[in-house]
Amino acid sequence: MRKIIIYILFLLIPVAIDARDSDSESGKVVENDIYTVVNLVDTGLARDVFNLAVKGLKKLENEGKLQNPNIVTIADYSQSSNKKRLYVIDLKNRKLLFNTYVAHGRNTGDEFAKSFSNEEGSFKSSLGFYITEKPFVGSHTGFALLIKGVEKGFNDLAAKRAIIIHAAEYATEKFIKKYGRLGRSQGCPALPPEMNKPIIESIQGGTCLFIYNPDNKYICSSTLLN
Repeated sequence: MRKIIIYILFLLIPVAIDARDSDSESGKVVENDIYTVVNLVDTGLARDVFNLAVKGLKKLENEGKLQNPNIVTIADYSQSSNKKRLYVIDLKNRKLLFNTYVAHGRNTGDEFAKSFSNEEGSFKSSLGFYITEKPFVGSHTGFALLIKGVEKGFNDLAAKRAIIIHAAEYATEKFIKKYGRLGRSQGCPALPPEMNKPIIESIQGGTCLFIYNPDNKYICSSTLLN
């Protein structure tokens, strides 16, 4: 009888191990799939764009350039400016903190962002990854956030161009209803006034900002995506 029991247990052990491994793998998929957990598909943010943002963030984190790698901000300039195309995501706690409007540069396009530049005086948006710095109060912009472009040739002149995050009355739903599209900046990712301060306070101090558009030159040349 004892031999029979031992034999049965011997047969069941591999099954138990397989089941445990299967549960572990399943849990890993659920745990790591932040895109699904946060339900980002319903917000209009494509999975591919989210994946690119996280890919660049991880490289910046590995290089020791981020003070807070738990927060990622994505400005998805592939979407219409009439859409809420700015996303602030808490990767650690798997939460969408903010989803709102964000303006692009006046020479980048009208409703849709089509042309980008790193040149001073271009009044165009610059693509790529940025690192947020500290807030300040500007004489013309009010409460704003310094951002540092870290991709040479694409956005590394952002500081020289005074590209910052700030509030703007033209970055509102009211403006869209009046003019048929969001207003445009001089190249800054401008936010609705009521969202400006809470967003800046959430992303300041060394978090990752990714300004995206499916621009072939950028996608193929970015050192953080390739």
